[in-house]
Amino acid sequence: MKRIIAFLAVSVFLVSCGPKWQESEADGYRIITQRGGATLGLSSATVIEKGGYAFKDLNRNGRLDVYEDWRKPAEVRARDLASQLSIEEIAGLMLYSGHQAVPTPDITDAQRKFLSEDNLRAVLVTNVDSPEIAARWNNNVQSFVESLGHGIPANNSSDPRNETAVTAEYNAGAGGQISLWPTPLGLAATFDPALVRRFGEIASKEYRALGIATALSPQIDLATEPRWSRFVGTFGEDPDLDTDMARAYVDGFQTTEGSSDGWGFESVNAMVKHWPSGGPEEGGRDAHFNYGKYAVYPGSGFAHHIRAFVEGAFKLEGKTGSATAVMPYYTISYGIDPSGKNVGNSYSHYIITDLLRDKYGFGGVVCTDWNITYDNKGIETFDGKCWGNETLTVAERHYEVIKAGVDQFGGNNDKGPVLEAYKMWCEEFGEESARARFEASAVRLLMNSFRTGLFENPYVSPAAASETVGNPDFMEEGYQAQLKSVVMLKNHGGVLPQAAKKKVYVPKRHYPAYAGRFGRWGAHPDYWDWPISHEAVGRVFEWVDDPKKADFALVVIQEPYSGTGYDVKDREKGGNGYVPISLQYSPYKAEYAREVSVAGGDPKEDFTNRSYRGKTVKTDNEEDVKGVIAARKAMGDKPVIVVISATKPFVPSEFEPYADAILATFGVQHQAVIDLVSGATEPSGLLPMQLPADMRTVEEQFEDTPHDMRCYVDADGNSYDFAFGLNWKGVIDDGRTKKYKKQ
Repeated sequence: MKRIIAFLAVSVFLVSCGPKWQESEADGYRIITQRGGATLGLSSATVIEKGGYAFKDLNRNGRLDVYEDWRKPAEVRARDLASQLSIEEIAGLMLYSGHQAVPTPDITDAQRKFLSEDNLRAVLVTNVDSPEIAARWNNNVQSFVESLGHGIPANNSSDPRNETAVTAEYNAGAGGQISLWPTPLGLAATFDPALVRRFGEIASKEYRALGIATALSPQIDLATEPRWSRFVGTFGEDPDLDTDMARAYVDGFQTTEGSSDGWGFESVNAMVKHWPSGGPEEGGRDAHFNYGKYAVYPGSGFAHHIRAFVEGAFKLEGKTGSATAVMPYYTISYGIDPSGKNVGNSYSHYIITDLLRDKYGFGGVVCTDWNITYDNKGIETFDGKCWGNETLTVAERHYEVIKAGVDQFGGNNDKGPVLEAYKMWCEEFGEESARARFEASAVRLLMNSFRTGLFENPYVSPAAASETVGNPDFMEEGYQAQLKSVVMLKNHGGVLPQAAKKKVYVPKRHYPAYAGRFGRWGAHPDYWDWPISHEAVGRVFEWVDDPKKADFALVVIQEPYSGTGYDVKDREKGGNGYVPISLQYSPYKAEYAREVSVAGGDPKEDFTNRSYRGKTVKTDNEEDVKGVIAARKAMGDKPVIVVISATKPFVPSEFEPYADAILATFGVQHQAVIDLVSGATEPSGLLPMQLPADMRTVEEQFEDTPHDMRCYVDADGNSYDFAFGLNWKGVIDDGRTKKYKKQ
């Protein structure tokens, strides 16, 4: 027995002293698995063995550097690597690529250039041809950068991509082969932070399978301005709900379950946006354009807008603690800086350093929104967004942004202006100070790659990507979330649900021509078409084209769309160019608008008053409300059910009297509508916003103040206020309404 014990002891000793790892071939790369150690993925890097463990020799110097040692803490590794990098390499880390589509696995010449010559490592991925192609493209990129310099992996990222359709440049990767969920406004309509956390857990697995380690989300701007085109990307207008949803979303994305610190190969960095909130845009005009550059605070509501950041995204329940990155919005937060300086948020030392970093203790990456250092050629042009610094050069703008405390430049593939900014810092503060400032940004940027395991294994399995992304289980959870997001606003006489096999009349919808500008992604001509698929309807009901033969009508519409708040034709006629944004279908005259705008002024304008009082605007889709009225007339006493696809609040008064039932949807598939109409699912969504009684209350509300409109009251006496919704029994009154509804 003693001999056996001695033999076993020697065997254990030999094993413990020998290699603890083994290497195998994967699909285009190599994998090293180790007992009690990190899994490594590599292509050209050689292996260093120490203590029986394997490490990647990323800089090919034949020794184990601190940053190559996966046993060390992420911050220690990041500081070691940052100290080794040249200013040219750090300048590359401070770049964030323009939008990159992935139609094939091949790296383009332009991508090779910004990865090698400009040292860029943060790549924004939009639409991909398939999960397998995305995985192979990622692996080709990672193999390419592994052979360069210090072997720093690419940190690929994505704007939201789990929505049912592409509507703008900020969700250009949406739809396709991935689990499909409602828009963020739809997620808010569930009033269920646990569901949002679950979304983050699923989406992060899909992102990592695609080779994506950073999410340019969530958008937690407090949507207190009902006319804003980006309302749909938010969690609505309530600070409490916004805060809880922000926390849940980030926890879901960043947390790898079972990890000691929360970080791991299932973690995705969350870049919360847009600090300190783009919600209070004056008149609802968006800051992607010069005419929407100002966020205003007539109700002194700044504190409302930062709550989702400082109490939500920066105070997580999970072990990762805080969102790792923040994106400021384009806006000038008008009148917020005590010094009186009014510049875009990324240019503001007060907004970035005094508030975000010093007062609220945020230590992660700050990345500008896209193209803020480029020239702006006109009030209405979709190009550079250098608000408050229009007269500076591109390099000077980069310098101002760095001095403000920002780490990274969104949409810039060229290191040249960053290096010029470095020289400017050297001239003003000295080279030692410049090196320290740039190295501080490098550490923060590298941390997000170390924590997510990219330095160990940035490669992904194409086969696993195909199995993981959009798998049936994830699809089903997304679909159930869609169902939970739909809000039933009206059900007069209990006309819903409608029994299966009934005959339904669906009128065609008019789709007005769009030029493809921001807010309506993709140009298309004027046309008429059915707004819901025959296939989805036909699974449950019998489709008939004659309303006289139908048992009920299903009318599908969109909320009113009147434009962006600026009209070149008005300017050409001698006006200031500023026009109303209407939330009603019929022509609207702004009789109650401000006589003098809160903010204004631009080098391209010889005035500061951006008021549009007294001007009239028409909607592009007035035919929608005409369609409801026509259906009512055609159906007589038979039920008319209206389904309104909403991206922001709207005035219901023009169509509600003609509808027996109204369902409000926020980015759902056609089948979800049919499941609710037929009663296969009971409605449970609640309004994440107020629906205004009229346009007067819209004009008189403050852009920065939540819950300050008079709400529409329908024929049944129900007020369409925040947290209102119906189920089959009537007005919903449950734990969600008790927690969030305003008394």
